[in-house]
Amino acid sequence: MLILSFSIPALSPAYEGDGVVESGETSAEELRKASQNPMADLMSFPIQNNTNFDYGPLEKTQNITNIQPVIPISLSDDWNLITRTIVPLINQPEFVPGQGSKFGLGDVNLSLFVGPKDPGDVIWGAGPIFLLPTASDDRLGADKWGAGPAAVVLKMKDPWVFGILGQNIWSFAGDSDRGDVNQMLIQYFINYNLPDGWYLSSAPIITANWEADSDNTWTIPFGGGFGRLFKVGKLPINAQVQAFYNVEKPDTIGPEWTLRVQLQTLLPKSIFQ
Repeated sequence: MLILSFSIPALSPAYEGDGVVESGETSAEELRKASQNPMADLMSFPIQNNTNFDYGPLEKTQNITNIQPVIPISLSDDWNLITRTIVPLINQPEFVPGQGSKFGLGDVNLSLFVGPKDPGDVIWGAGPIFLLPTASDDRLGADKWGAGPAAVVLKMKDPWVFGILGQNIWSFAGDSDRGDVNQMLIQYFINYNLPDGWYLSSAPIITANWEADSDNTWTIPFGGGFGRLFKVGKLPINAQVQAFYNVEKPDTIGPEWTLRVQLQTLLPKSIFQ
């Protein structure tokens, strides 16, 4: 989930909980809204760790750490391009006794969202997503090139944030001995903001593998958690923890539940001034 030019407005002095934000800095309220808006004109560097429990036929633990730089690029006075890259580091457990686990780089996803700089009440963006066969081992990726459409839409009405992101990737090239990719992802997100930078959040990731049989198509999690926006020195950090139980999952490999921990470093324009 990317940037090169920034246009976050500098705000007048505002209270932030631990003191007054100096003139020219981005206020806590501005940062809070930007951190919850996937189309915000804000550079950020999230690191998200997903631990999947009871994964695979031997019910082992899988761990995926996603490095997700977000970089906005100004296309014109009216339009932004938000680039989002997901670089997964995967610790894959064994599927049969004696196989052993495998750790390495998975397949990289690159999405490019074009959206208006001044969208009004409903914020949106749309563009292509690309699957890159970067996996360091066959067990960690599809060994296919893929592409498809992606879109996001959301509404922010304090103290709530509601939104949904959707995408579908089809493979078009790669190792002919490997299975084709035709996979949909839908992520809805709901945030309820509390005082002092705290918030409640639910952002499960629903997937459908259209190449699988009906018993192994869907992964549908349910759950949520909490987070807080705070500062380390002058550097804003958005931290969150969420847990999800999979009410529907593939019979063969789907995990029972997932623990997600994320640290997102925010890089507003004022940091570089």
